[in-house]
Amino acid sequence: MRRDPSRYNMADCLLLNTVMAARAMTRRYDERLKPYGVSVIQFSVLMVLRAGRNEPVSRMAERVAMDRTTLLRNLELLVRRGLVRTEPALKGNGRRFLLSGEGAALVEELVPRWRSAQAEIRALLGEDDSDRVLAALKQLTAGKAV
Repeated sequence: MRRDPSRYNMADCLLLNTVMAARAMTRRYDERLKPYGVSVIQFSVLMVLRAGRNEPVSRMAERVAMDRTTLLRNLELLVRRGLVRTEPALKGNGRRFLLSGEGAALVEELVPRWRSAQAEIRALLGEDDSDRVLAALKQLTAGKAV
């Protein structure tokens, strides 16, 4: 169905609705993580480290679609909290970031809260719509047409 561009309403804007939905979801997840003093972004970083790929910061940033500066800022915050530790890089003069014992324990405690938030969102959307939304988001993230 084609819309008349002269009657375009911002309520139909894909970008605006995506941003608003992202904010609503971030608030929902942040609420689950708030008692642990971890933001959604920091949880994402912890989960990347949990995978244990020992990859450079630039590669981690790509995987979570975050700019390198934001990732480093969050890694440093997690280091100061004792949730992440640093070691010299395997090659070159850089450093690598790893979960500390405390960080690994916190991640294990947070994963059930994350799963609960996931289930809540899936229940709101319904299973079929959840799968379609997730597929569309992955396509958009990969730069492919939906």
